[in-house]
Amino acid sequence: MLHGSGTTLQSIIDAIKDKELDAKINLVVSDNPNAYALKRAELANIDTYIITNKDMEKRDIELNDILKNYNIDLIVLAGYLKLVGNRLINKYKIINTHPSLLPKYGGKGMYGMKVHTAVWEAKEEYTGPTIHFVNNEYDRGSIITQTKIEIKPTDTPEVISKKVQAIEKIQLIETLKSFINGTL
Repeated sequence: MLHGSGTTLQSIIDAIKDKELDAKINLVVSDNPNAYALKRAELANIDTYIITNKDMEKRDIELNDILKNYNIDLIVLAGYLKLVGNRLINKYKIINTHPSLLPKYGGKGMYGMKVHTAVWEAKEEYTGPTIHFVNNEYDRGSIITQTKIEIKPTDTPEVISKKVQAIEKIQLIETLKSFINGTL
């Protein structure tokens, strides 16, 4: 599930295409009908679905109804900005990628450049992506893996973002391999 451009989705599509990842993406879900990620999915012949409900409970019911039509083993949140309801949390394994070393710089409203700017403003020496299980609180699920990245004094929020995104994609592919191998 996602909201934006889908660069993380593209990294998964590419890993599957390159036979680095033995998996299949059955469905891409977005709450943003204009998300470029939907075009990426279409180009890769992956079914898409646009969530229409704004209310979390109704959205949870809507997603549950659509997902039961697909063979879903794992849900990956890749830039999806909404809370996931208990109906889905209790039925599926759901993981999320977050662009900071949680628990720092997580929670509602902390995503994308907002995270990198906050890390930069705090003059942190390290940052990095976190992959965690999803629960019913923003960025509070059990941490699966984190990768620590050094921040140089000359790094800008944009440079920090690029560093984190590059590592985040590798970290996610490795996490997905662990899930497929049964070690996650």
